[in-house]
Amino acid sequence: MSDLFDEYPILILGLEALLALGLLIFIVVWTTSGKKNRKRP
Repeated sequence: MSDLFDEYPILILGLEALLALGLLIFIVVWTTSGKKNRKRP
């Protein structure tokens, strides 16, 4: 596995970017779903 990252170091950046994008989407969905459950007076 380390040989793969030694040959293609851009894969580490790609995996990190995918992880950051997934985390961003999760945070956005989680925060917007919390607003729908509130009742307005």
